[in-house]
Amino acid sequence: MFVGTVIYAVINSVILALMAIGFNLTFGISGIANFAYGALYILAAFVAWMLVYLMGLPYLIAAGFAVALNLLLGALMYRFILMRLRGQALSEVIATFGIGLALLEVFRYLGFVGFEYNLPVLIDRSFFIAGTYVDAQRIFIVFLSIFLVILLYLFTHHTATGLAFRGIAQDERTALTFGIDSDKVATLSVALGAGLAALAALVIIPLGSISVGEGYDVLVNALAVCIIGGLGSNGGLVLASFLIGFAQRFTDTYIGSHWTMIVSLAAILLVLVIKPSGLFGKQKELEERI
Repeated sequence: MFVGTVIYAVINSVILALMAIGFNLTFGISGIANFAYGALYILAAFVAWMLVYLMGLPYLIAAGFAVALNLLLGALMYRFILMRLRGQALSEVIATFGIGLALLEVFRYLGFVGFEYNLPVLIDRSFFIAGTYVDAQRIFIVFLSIFLVILLYLFTHHTATGLAFRGIAQDERTALTFGIDSDKVATLSVALGAGLAALAALVIIPLGSISVGEGYDVLVNALAVCIIGGLGSNGGLVLASFLIGFAQRFTDTYIGSHWTMIVSLAAILLVLVIKPSGLFGKQKELEERI
């Protein structure tokens, strides 16, 4: 039982990292905390479901459309709303949270509730690992997450656009003097964050069913991972994902499943009290601001 718990704790940690990577990317580059992230996650799942079950499209094509739609919505959200609020952190949070709330409640109003809304798994088989059955979908998620982390590293370190991303993230004013368009970079960062949310939904949700309430859970988990690891820190995101992932899995196994979300919220509060910038955060600590 213990070995099985450890195996699923690792998988849970990787799932959390995949859930949060888009939120972390957007904040790390543009400084925008996209609180519509959970809603965009659910939107992609429902769009894929409608394309597959109502229009009869193959799942991979439906998934491509869902990711493309999220990329477009992320770009439009920045261009028509967030660009006008840039630099006003509280207004950005309120605006994105309002957008996310509206999206989720529209789905609830339209009756998209119940266990019948689900997405097909990509590989329908299981493997026996160290005495524990693990389905192929979870194994695929692990390899996809590793691939995405490597791809994002190569993108941000070895492409012109990626280097522009890093320049804006490190010092926006200096980047502007080199001709880097901060609004263009921010548009791309919000769009990519939304696209990564869609990609995460399309591989994670087949493990269960599509639920409007899951949008809020995804947002809480993404916030927990990013705050504990340090907003904008990729290394912190990976470490925080494993800390929370193991804590949630062991809590679920040995205490009770209804305590798992409380673990995430308690972890956020504890880190904010002890180290407000997160484990690898670059924000100034309280004593540095006084």
